[in-house]
Amino acid sequence: MTFTKLLREENNDIFEEIFTHPFVKGIGEGVVPSESIAHYIKADYEYLNAFMHVYGIAMAKSSKREDIEFFNEQVTFVLHSEVHPHHNFCEHIGMRYEELQGYPLPPTADHYIKHMIYHANQGSLGEIIAALLPCPWTYLEIGNTLMKQYQPTESHPFHPWISFYADGEIETLTNHLRSRLDSLAAEASESEQQKMKEAFRKSCQLEWLFWEMSLSCEEWPTAGVTAK
Repeated sequence: MTFTKLLREENNDIFEEIFTHPFVKGIGEGVVPSESIAHYIKADYEYLNAFMHVYGIAMAKSSKREDIEFFNEQVTFVLHSEVHPHHNFCEHIGMRYEELQGYPLPPTADHYIKHMIYHANQGSLGEIIAALLPCPWTYLEIGNTLMKQYQPTESHPFHPWISFYADGEIETLTNHLRSRLDSLAAEASESEQQKMKEAFRKSCQLEWLFWEMSLSCEEWPTAGVTAK
C-alpha cells in the first residue's frame, strides 16, 4: 500500500463526515443559506491567498526544477481558475465577488492558515505537501460524490461549482501531489513520516471544520465575553 493510500484509509472517517456535512449536502441539493455562502467565500478568498504563499515556500524548499515549475503553475491556477466556483456562489446569492474580499478571518480559517504556514516554515517538502493535499483531495471527492448522488444538470444552481471540482484538472493536481508525497515518504525516516501523517490528518479535520465554520457563520467572541 502506498503512503497516500494509507493516509486516505486512516482518515476515511473524516472524509465521510465531510461528504455528509449539511453545507456539502446543501450544495448537492441546491439549497445553502446565503449568509453561509457569503461567510464561506470571505474566508476561502483569504485561505487561497495563504495557499499561494505556501506554494511559494514550497518552491523555495524545492531542489528539483520540476517541483519549482509545478508549484509555480499551481499559483497561476489558484489566481485564474479557482475563482470560478467562487463566482458561481456569488451569482447565486446576488453579490459581487469584490464585495466579499478583504474580511478578517474567522477562528477556524485563521487556525487552518497558521497550521499550513507552520508546516511550510518548519517542515520538509513532504510535510508541506501533506498539509496541502487534503484541500484538493477532499474537494475532488466532494465533486465526484455530489455528481454521482445528485447528477446535476446545467439548470442546477451549483452545477458550475460541482463540475469544477469533479473535473479532471483537480484530479490531475491531486494525483500529482499524491505521487510526489509517496516518493518523498519512501525516502523519509519513520519520525518524518509521522509528521506527514499528523499534518495530513489535521488538515482533514480543518477541512471539515471549515464547512462547519461557514454554515454557522462562525465569528470571534466579542470583546465583552470573559473566560469562566
